[in-house]
Amino acid sequence: MNVKTQIGRALGAVGFLIAAGFASAEVVVVVNSASAVQQASASEIQQVYLGKRNDIGGASLTPVDVSEGSEIRTIFYDKVIDKDPAQLNAYWSRLIFTGKGIPPKQYFDEAEVVEVILENEDSIGYIDAAGVTEGLRVIYTVK
Repeated sequence: MNVKTQIGRALGAVGFLIAAGFASAEVVVVVNSASAVQQASASEIQQVYLGKRNDIGGASLTPVDVSEGSEIRTIFYDKVIDKDPAQLNAYWSRLIFTGKGIPPKQYFDEAEVVEVILENEDSIGYIDAAGVTEGLRVIYTVK
Protein backbone atom coordinates (compact mmCIF):
# COMPACT_ATOMS: atom_id res chain seq x y z
CA MET A 1 0.00 0.00 0.00
CA ASN A 2 1.47 3.34 -0.96
CA VAL A 3 1.54 6.52 1.11
CA LYS A 4 -1.29 8.18 -0.90
CA THR A 5 -3.57 5.22 -0.26
CA GLN A 6 -2.77 5.23 3.46
CA ILE A 7 -3.40 8.96 3.74
CA GLY A 8 -6.64 8.62 1.77
CA ARG A 9 -7.88 5.86 4.07
CA ALA A 10 -6.90 7.83 7.17
CA LEU A 11 -8.72 10.94 5.93
CA GLY A 12 -11.74 8.84 5.00
CA ALA A 13 -11.85 7.36 8.50
CA VAL A 14 -11.61 10.82 10.09
CA GLY A 15 -14.39 12.09 7.81
CA PHE A 16 -16.58 9.12 8.75
CA LEU A 17 -16.04 9.77 12.46
CA ILE A 18 -16.90 13.43 12.05
CA ALA A 19 -20.04 12.56 10.07
CA ALA A 20 -21.03 9.97 12.68
CA GLY A 21 -20.69 12.64 15.34
CA PHE A 22 -23.10 14.93 13.49
CA ALA A 23 -25.54 12.12 12.82
CA SER A 24 -25.71 11.34 16.51
CA ALA A 25 -26.37 14.94 17.55
CA GLU A 26 -29.11 15.14 20.12
CA VAL A 27 -31.65 17.71 18.96
CA VAL A 28 -33.78 19.53 21.51
CA VAL A 29 -36.61 22.01 21.16
CA VAL A 30 -36.15 25.04 23.39
CA VAL A 31 -37.96 28.15 24.56
CA ASN A 32 -36.94 31.12 26.67
CA SER A 33 -36.85 30.08 30.34
CA ALA A 34 -39.37 32.86 31.07
CA SER A 35 -41.92 31.20 28.76
CA ALA A 36 -44.97 29.61 30.33
CA VAL A 37 -44.39 26.48 28.20
CA GLN A 38 -42.88 23.71 30.34
CA GLN A 39 -43.02 20.85 27.85
CA ALA A 40 -44.57 19.98 24.50
CA SER A 41 -45.38 16.95 22.40
CA ALA A 42 -44.02 16.33 18.92
CA SER A 43 -47.52 16.87 17.56
CA GLU A 44 -47.84 20.30 19.20
CA ILE A 45 -44.42 21.36 17.92
CA GLN A 46 -45.27 20.07 14.44
CA GLN A 47 -48.46 22.14 14.38
CA VAL A 48 -46.59 25.30 15.44
CA TYR A 49 -43.88 24.80 12.80
CA LEU A 50 -46.44 24.14 10.07
CA GLY A 51 -48.44 27.26 10.95
CA LYS A 52 -51.49 25.29 12.09
CA ARG A 53 -51.40 26.84 15.57
CA ASN A 54 -49.47 29.58 17.31
CA ASP A 55 -49.55 28.44 20.90
CA ILE A 56 -48.82 25.55 23.21
CA GLY A 57 -50.77 25.35 26.43
CA GLY A 58 -52.15 28.83 25.86
CA ALA A 59 -48.69 30.43 25.55
CA SER A 60 -48.16 32.16 22.20
CA LEU A 61 -45.08 30.96 20.30
CA THR A 62 -43.19 32.15 17.23
CA PRO A 63 -41.11 29.41 15.58
CA VAL A 64 -37.59 30.15 14.38
CA ASP A 65 -35.60 28.00 11.98
CA VAL A 66 -31.97 27.22 11.30
CA SER A 67 -31.07 27.84 7.64
CA GLU A 68 -31.69 25.22 4.98
CA GLY A 69 -28.92 22.69 4.52
CA SER A 70 -28.11 22.50 8.22
CA GLU A 71 -27.76 18.97 9.61
CA ILE A 72 -29.70 19.94 12.76
CA ARG A 73 -32.57 21.25 10.60
CA THR A 74 -32.64 18.04 8.57
CA ILE A 75 -32.87 15.92 11.73
CA PHE A 76 -35.58 18.14 13.25
CA TYR A 77 -37.78 18.21 10.15
CA ASP A 78 -37.34 14.50 9.50
CA LYS A 79 -38.11 13.33 13.03
CA VAL A 80 -40.56 15.94 14.34
CA ILE A 81 -42.24 17.53 11.33
CA ASP A 82 -42.08 14.34 9.22
CA LYS A 83 -41.20 16.21 6.02
CA ASP A 84 -38.10 16.25 3.85
CA PRO A 85 -36.86 19.55 2.34
CA ALA A 86 -38.78 19.09 -0.94
CA GLN A 87 -42.05 18.33 0.87
CA LEU A 88 -41.53 21.29 3.18
CA ASN A 89 -40.86 23.68 0.29
CA ALA A 90 -43.97 22.45 -1.53
CA TYR A 91 -46.06 22.83 1.65
CA TRP A 92 -44.98 26.43 2.24
CA SER A 93 -45.24 27.34 -1.45
CA ARG A 94 -48.93 26.35 -1.40
CA LEU A 95 -49.63 28.32 1.78
CA ILE A 96 -47.76 31.40 0.61
CA PHE A 97 -49.48 31.30 -2.80
CA THR A 98 -52.93 31.12 -1.22
CA GLY A 99 -52.09 33.73 1.42
CA LYS A 100 -52.72 31.28 4.24
CA GLY A 101 -49.35 31.36 5.94
CA ILE A 102 -45.69 32.21 6.01
CA PRO A 103 -42.84 29.91 7.05
CA PRO A 104 -40.79 30.42 10.20
CA LYS A 105 -38.02 32.99 9.86
CA GLN A 106 -34.66 31.36 9.15
CA TYR A 107 -31.45 32.24 10.92
CA PHE A 108 -27.91 31.49 9.79
CA ASP A 109 -27.01 29.02 12.54
CA GLU A 110 -27.93 27.67 15.95
CA ALA A 111 -26.10 30.51 17.72
CA GLU A 112 -28.45 33.03 16.09
CA VAL A 113 -31.47 30.89 17.00
CA VAL A 114 -30.32 30.85 20.64
CA GLU A 115 -29.81 34.62 20.57
CA VAL A 116 -33.33 35.20 19.21
CA ILE A 117 -34.90 32.90 21.81
CA LEU A 118 -33.00 34.56 24.66
CA GLU A 119 -34.23 37.98 23.46
CA ASN A 120 -37.87 36.94 22.85
CA GLU A 121 -39.97 35.09 25.41
CA ASP A 122 -42.39 33.87 22.75
CA SER A 123 -39.83 32.22 20.43
CA ILE A 124 -39.41 28.48 20.00
CA GLY A 125 -36.52 26.80 18.22
CA TYR A 126 -34.41 23.68 17.94
CA ILE A 127 -30.70 23.24 18.57
CA ASP A 128 -28.11 20.61 19.40
CA ALA A 129 -28.46 19.68 23.09
CA ALA A 130 -24.83 20.70 23.61
CA GLY A 131 -25.84 24.31 22.84
CA VAL A 132 -28.37 24.64 25.68
CA THR A 133 -27.39 27.59 27.85
CA GLU A 134 -28.74 29.47 30.82
CA GLY A 135 -31.94 31.24 29.84
CA LEU A 136 -33.25 28.35 27.73
CA ARG A 137 -35.70 25.62 28.68
CA VAL A 138 -35.78 22.28 26.88
CA ILE A 139 -39.40 21.37 26.20
CA TYR A 140 -38.84 18.38 23.93
CA THR A 141 -36.01 16.03 23.06
CA VAL A 142 -36.07 14.67 19.52
CA LYS A 143 -35.93 10.89 19.44
